Amino acid sequence: MNIRQAKDYIKDSVRLYLKKDGEGEYRIPIMRQRPIFLLGAPGIGKTAIMEQIAEELGIALVSYSMTHHTRQSALGLPVIRHREFDGMEYDVSEYTMSEIIASIYETMEESGVREGILFLDEINCVSETLAPSMLQFLQYKVFGRHRVPDGWVIVTAGNPPEYNKSVRDFDVVTYDRLRVLEVEADYGAWKAYAQEKGIHPAILQFLELKKEYFYHIETTVKGRLYVTARGWEDLSEVIKLAEEEGGAVDETLVGQFLRNDAIVREFTAYYDLYNKYKKDYHIPEILNGQIAAPAVERAKAAAFDERLSLLGMLIDKVQGEIRENMELGDCLGELVAPLKALQGKDAAQVSALLEKYGQTKEKQLYSRERAGALSAAGKKKEKYILRFYGEANRELVKRPEEMPFAVVKQLFDERVAGMKEETSRIQERLHALFTFVEKAFEEGNEMLILVTELTAGTRSAEFIARFGCPDYQRHNEKLMLSERQVQMQKAIAELEI
Repeated sequence: MNIRQAKDYIKDSVRLYLKKDGEGEYRIPIMRQRPIFLLGAPGIGKTAIMEQIAEELGIALVSYSMTHHTRQSALGLPVIRHREFDGMEYDVSEYTMSEIIASIYETMEESGVREGILFLDEINCVSETLAPSMLQFLQYKVFGRHRVPDGWVIVTAGNPPEYNKSVRDFDVVTYDRLRVLEVEADYGAWKAYAQEKGIHPAILQFLELKKEYFYHIETTVKGRLYVTARGWEDLSEVIKLAEEEGGAVDETLVGQFLRNDAIVREFTAYYDLYNKYKKDYHIPEILNGQIAAPAVERAKAAAFDERLSLLGMLIDKVQGEIRENMELGDCLGELVAPLKALQGKDAAQVSALLEKYGQTKEKQLYSRERAGALSAAGKKKEKYILRFYGEANRELVKRPEEMPFAVVKQLFDERVAGMKEETSRIQERLHALFTFVEKAFEEGNEMLILVTELTAGTRSAEFIARFGCPDYQRHNEKLMLSERQVQMQKAIAELEI
């Protein structure tokens, strides 16, 4: 299965493990909950999906890489205790609490979240001294003498032996205590995550043309060469920062993240070409509706790979704006109910409620951060709402002569008006995008790509469903998607750059 399918499976499994009966007891006791074991190549997003699952289920996440643990840190350190048994006194060995188990209790105490996922990565790479204890842990959920608390589901991960020389092959006894999910690298599954994450468009467009480079490992006389999803994501962040600072994106930089000289050369050459297309075609002007005839003529005459790059740049720009607009809408939507509760209150009451809202939100933000269950987008949303409460209270102080609810409502309405204005602007840019594609490519494969990408994008599909896009509806009805997609995929597969 791919990583997206694995995420759905694990999320459903965690939900079932946390299901309780009428007495508040877990339907499946922790002793009978088989840990899930994700077996897949390094860097395909195993840790990322655990963070997503925890956030979506509203539970905590504690992550550990087992390669960093010794027997002492995992099981606890021995201490001597004085005990009496049947009138006889003895010195006995006991163990301090496992660092791993202690982290769970610390997370519960600091976040207030009582349920969660304990994610142990690289469990098949543990040290020789720790290996026997792993079987005990997988069966009894115990490190040393300390058990994983009720309400915590164990998910583990590891690499196949062909990717890691440190891997210890599990025996049948160990496998029989696990729910094994074999995960393969899959560009299509990663692409949806990458678009939501805002991976640099040059990377996405390059991988559209060279999908086989998304995850590539080979052994040569120079050693193991590798390119992973983690490498592409980390490279994306560095490219964005380099562009902001005016730094160079050259083979030296790219080669620090992609450990394959041939792929480094190809991507670096494509990145330069990507920037040339961006400049030559005047992307902002096209989306503003200023479609110049030379740009249309050049696009018509361009090779298919250049057309794909151009289209990718246009789509990425619009989808990025849609994503920001929809995220703002989510923030404003969450503010509606608490702000309605301010109606009819005097200034002191409104101010006190806003202060209370802010304190509650701040606690929630801290709790979710400490629980490890807050994505970058989620954090951005929480901070936006927190800032609004603070700004609203400051406005009340500045305008004491006005009705307090009217002051807050005006501030909120201004934000809504700004979002609506941006929504209209995006609709115009979508129309300009469709107009350009119609003029340059008519009803060719490029139009199919445009419609397909807008449909596949979570936020763009939601935007169109909510606010409409006549151009999209018209072309979506015209295109016979399944038949045309096959033709498009064949054309892309034959590309050489």
